[in-house]
Amino acid sequence: MEASRRHISLGDMSNSTSQPSPWLARGRGAVSNTSGRFEKLARERVHDGWLSDVSDASPKTEVQEEHAKHILARNKSPDIPFDRSINPYRGCEHGCVYCFARPTHAFMGLSPGLDFETKLFAKPNAAELLRQEIGKKGYQVKPIAIGTNTDPYQPIEKDRRITREVLKVLYEHRHPVTILTKSRLVVRDLDILVPMAEMGLVRVALSVTTLDRKLARVLEPRASTPTRRLDAIKLLSDAGVPVGMMFAPVIPALNDHEMETVLAASAHAGAKYANYILLRLPLELGGLFEEWLEEHYPDRKARVLNRLRDMRGGKVNDPRFKHRMKGKGLEAELMDQRFRNLCRRLKLNPEREALDVSQFRAPVLKGGQFNLFDTASAH
Repeated sequence: MEASRRHISLGDMSNSTSQPSPWLARGRGAVSNTSGRFEKLARERVHDGWLSDVSDASPKTEVQEEHAKHILARNKSPDIPFDRSINPYRGCEHGCVYCFARPTHAFMGLSPGLDFETKLFAKPNAAELLRQEIGKKGYQVKPIAIGTNTDPYQPIEKDRRITREVLKVLYEHRHPVTILTKSRLVVRDLDILVPMAEMGLVRVALSVTTLDRKLARVLEPRASTPTRRLDAIKLLSDAGVPVGMMFAPVIPALNDHEMETVLAASAHAGAKYANYILLRLPLELGGLFEEWLEEHYPDRKARVLNRLRDMRGGKVNDPRFKHRMKGKGLEAELMDQRFRNLCRRLKLNPEREALDVSQFRAPVLKGGQFNLFDTASAH
């Protein structure tokens, strides 16, 4: 497939170890806008002498509305503890260079690189679709996960408020939900999350990848700073919302040494649960991450990739179930043991109560009949 694709020149974007590349977009994670695997034209970096005076102005964020037909995505993976999820947005402005959702932008005919973090899709009908889908006859209630692909509280949520509208529907119908985010914006919705927590309907987790602000700035350029994420954990915990943390991804030779400090800081802020995921580099993400390493950490590039390959069966990615999250081999086993010992010492991950599914009240769709008791409680 690759051999049959035509190539177009984008100029030399090679790294200089002494100063940043002049083509590096300010405030963005990806170094390039590499073509998706389905495109007929493939962009690649070559030296042709034309782009020596290009400025490093950052491309603007563009948001397009996508009127989806379905909002609940189903999952059968044994590696994750949920079978359904909601993603209010495609693409993510946070620009995390390691995001395993980047390759999904190829299905839109766009690049998993800069396009993923600058050309976003919002689903304004998400809340109404959710109401319809949980109101269908025969619907079996189980917790819905929000934030499993792209961040539900990325910057555009501040104005779009799609995630908030989804939460309103879930609260109205007493439907359990879990939330994962890198953004302090989640505390905006405490007025919904607190009563849901009192009913045993919600659990929130903050992803804390590093406490090093310099690393965070280039690794996750538009996500909340580490300090603000810890602040969100504290505010949620103080308000009575069950809150946990994700140390993800663990990047060998880059942030793996921070496991102790990140977990300790999160536990001190109020996190009760913790998990971690080893760096995953599916499809186009492998090349994008190597470019990023060459740009920002050229001295560590070989070490990072070699250690990752040691835990991924000689490759940078292992998509097999039961291997893709934690890796395999001696180093992966030692990392897992280290994590478990830390959790035990910090009293993280006590036996958690399942979210309550018994309070669910199915929506009454057009043409349906109200339940007598639901009607009474509405007044």
